[in-house]
Amino acid sequence: MKRAAILAAAVAAAGVLTAAPASADPVPGQPGYVFAGCVLTLGGISICAETDLEHANHICALTPFGLLNLYGCMPFNKP
Repeated sequence: MKRAAILAAAVAAAGVLTAAPASADPVPGQPGYVFAGCVLTLGGISICAETDLEHANHICALTPFGLLNLYGCMPFNKP
């Protein structure tokens, strides 16, 4: 039962993130940071993807390789 709930949450999270656009908006005044959409699964795992300002709920740092640094993500509230 618990396994099915985790799988359902992961599928729902994937659906939310795939609805977001493929390109990320850079955070003005913060080089190396982009807007991201993050979802916390029932298993406590964060799933994040780069997105635009309209769909963002987090700001994430990029690694030197251009990937999201999940330890460098912080919640973002739109003005």
